[in-house]
Amino acid sequence: MCVYQPFVGYRTGIVNLTVSILLYHIPYHKKDQIETDEKGNLAMWMIYAFLSALFAGITAILAKLGIKDIDSNLATAVRTLVVVVFAWGIVFLVGSQTTVADISGKSLLFLFLSGLSTGLSWICYFKALQIGDINKVVPIDKSSTVLSMVLAIAFLQEPLTANKVLGMCAIAAGTYLMIQKKDSAQKEAPNRLWLIYALLSALFAALTSILGKVGIENVESNLGTAIRTLVVLFMAWIIVLATRKGKEIKNIEQKSWLFLVLSGLATGLSWLCYYRALQDGQASLVVPIDKLSILVTVLFAYVFFKEKLSKKSMVGLTLIVCGTLLLLIVF
Repeated sequence: MCVYQPFVGYRTGIVNLTVSILLYHIPYHKKDQIETDEKGNLAMWMIYAFLSALFAGITAILAKLGIKDIDSNLATAVRTLVVVVFAWGIVFLVGSQTTVADISGKSLLFLFLSGLSTGLSWICYFKALQIGDINKVVPIDKSSTVLSMVLAIAFLQEPLTANKVLGMCAIAAGTYLMIQKKDSAQKEAPNRLWLIYALLSALFAALTSILGKVGIENVESNLGTAIRTLVVLFMAWIIVLATRKGKEIKNIEQKSWLFLVLSGLATGLSWLCYYRALQDGQASLVVPIDKLSILVTVLFAYVFFKEKLSKKSMVGLTLIVCGTLLLLIVF
């Protein structure tokens, strides 16, 4: 596998750290798979996973702002186009396009399937966001965490430890509490279509993680992410054309364009961090950390949409966070 060295001129200070994180000029080492290095610092895969969560949380809010009065499939297709340009820009910037010929048929297949699952998950997720409460949709989507962990343990033969079992139970319980409606809301018999889309989003998201873990093996992470994104782009625009929503692109307001582009950039950053973390770390650990994006989403949902959590949902969120952090404790 090719190793890309940092720019010589950025050896110190904040600039060096920023360039290293965003451009991935950090050598790939198997030793990064452990939780800490010899000095007790966080492993690089864990830092990437937390960065992925941050950008993913920002994505949900920007997307919610951007898809108002816009067909969700069209919004997904536009955002994906931004992600593709961004992801391939990074690929050519670091020079990893030269390793395309070295990718095996197996890796290409699983990257394709992972991209396909991602596209389906996106479409369902943003449709649910469009018609549902963001504080209800996001937790259900994040329930893919437990399913991803189970699949990783079953099919990727990742170790099943006591902290993982306890963590999964806490995350599952927290998710259940967060999707429970208040008694007053239950009497209103709201439209439940958003729930179906949210559940489908979680299912496809879980498959994405497992397929991506297999596909990204021995592939430069930026290049693997960019290849997957092409599959998502193709799928998204096929759906737009099939539903004849392409003509509506001219009706998108300037403000909506801004938020769609920003959400696409945030998604690109999240994906690049996520698949670098997934390449080096265990899927059963990377996925839960990435799902901590719910913290960012809930905070911004309160600020921008005045969506407040009930006491029950707050307890659920606490369980999700504690369960995720518990995964990082080895005992």
